Amino acid sequence: MRRRIVIAGANGFLGRELSRWFLDRDWDVVGLVRPGATVVDACRPVEWDGHVLGEWAGELDGAEALVNLAGRSVNCRYTPGNRATIMESRTESTRILGDALSLANDPPHVWVNASTATIYRHAEDVPQDEVLGELGEGFSVEVAMAWEKAFFGARVPGRVRKVALRSSLVLAREKGTVFDYLWRLTRLGLGGHMAGGRQMMSWIHREDFCRAVEWLVHHDECDGVVNVTAPSPVSNREFMGQMRKVAGMPFGLPATAWMLECGAFLMRTETELVTKSRWVVPRRLLTHGFAFRWPDLAGALEDLAPSPAPAGNLARKKVASVK
Repeated sequence: MRRRIVIAGANGFLGRELSRWFLDRDWDVVGLVRPGATVVDACRPVEWDGHVLGEWAGELDGAEALVNLAGRSVNCRYTPGNRATIMESRTESTRILGDALSLANDPPHVWVNASTATIYRHAEDVPQDEVLGELGEGFSVEVAMAWEKAFFGARVPGRVRKVALRSSLVLAREKGTVFDYLWRLTRLGLGGHMAGGRQMMSWIHREDFCRAVEWLVHHDECDGVVNVTAPSPVSNREFMGQMRKVAGMPFGLPATAWMLECGAFLMRTETELVTKSRWVVPRRLLTHGFAFRWPDLAGALEDLAPSPAPAGNLARKKVASVK
């Protein structure tokens, strides 16, 4: 019998990545999506609104895992209306999934819920892990805290293990993602460091993100909050330098803070997405033995480059484990 996984928000970027991943491993993938949303081929779409219990809740009975990735994108201006939608889309979808699990006769043994590494403070001094990390402040942190409160506060059957994914920038070769945006800037000669370049960037290759979620589904000893980031975060200056190297661009114009503000206004987004220092490390994944395939930025970027890397670049690094 095929194992079933229910993915809420299966039409989003990470939802599509995870759907493909589990479909390739012969899982029955059920995608909870809003009416009219599309999912990847072979994913079975089931409509829900993220607010009210419905027939969709029956898909949880007999499923092995539930993954909730639902939530309005933060790639927007933080207007009062957008702030309300960002907050509500995360907390409400989490709340109603908790209600559905509490009523299930045979609930999944694990509930993996999205969170964000942005919950930690702006850190340029020391890395933030799940044990010693310090929470930050501001709207994004408030959202993350409310999200996790709704998740861990949900009353579900005792057999349901809860895991909150404090994930960082997920790098993938897909239009509209962080990698795509920075790659295009780099190819245009605009791939210099940003706002001084000292801010740290925690990241993870799309493959390792999917592998980590699958690993967490199967490892009962790991619950609670888990940082889903590569073990080697780098500064913005180093990140953009590696992008230029892989893209074969000898130069990249830097962007000052005020230039970023102007650009963010025109693109209807917020500078926090590139100026906040996210120095986050995956202490719990490493402690419990998860092996990253792409622990280093150079190898990850070369794997994701849209075209063959120029001669002389670093060879791809596929590392089987991290001590």
